[in-house]
Amino acid sequence: MLVLGIETSCDETGVALYDTERGLVADALYSQIEMHANYGGVVPELASRDHVRKLLPMIAQLLDEAGVDSSELQGIAYTHGPGLVGALLVGATLAHSLAEVWDIPVVGVHHMEGHLLAPMLEENAPRPPLWPCWLVVAIPSWLPSRDSVNTSCLASHWTMRLVRRLIRRPK
Repeated sequence: MLVLGIETSCDETGVALYDTERGLVADALYSQIEMHANYGGVVPELASRDHVRKLLPMIAQLLDEAGVDSSELQGIAYTHGPGLVGALLVGATLAHSLAEVWDIPVVGVHHMEGHLLAPMLEENAPRPPLWPCWLVVAIPSWLPSRDSVNTSCLASHWTMRLVRRLIRRPK
């Protein structure tokens, strides 16, 4: 299953292509940190407008560089919260619009759940001793750095969520 993942957070725009057979096919990340630094913090309106400007060209470039046609996509996943409402609306609106045009399923994924659970999908996933109690105690000791929890991890999580939803979906 080939899935397009879209992340629109307060300070970055991320897109990824993930295949359940091949793993991460391609990903791109655009940081807004420099823009927001001029204001001493995130400016929600600027973040949202920047997502609007960047997202479609990023998706087009990602598909082109990966040599993937939109007709090959089998689903879209996007972050639906928590986060800045404007940024989330941009991602959700685009994800639902593309899914409608391409006639493929779309699913929203909780942003923090994606970050927390994505390492569990890695080849060398951490093996916590207790589930779910380990969340409170063990995360700081094994959670990868911010750089390693990137769109490839989120794409893995998005794909798994989408696959589970499709399996449960009535025909």
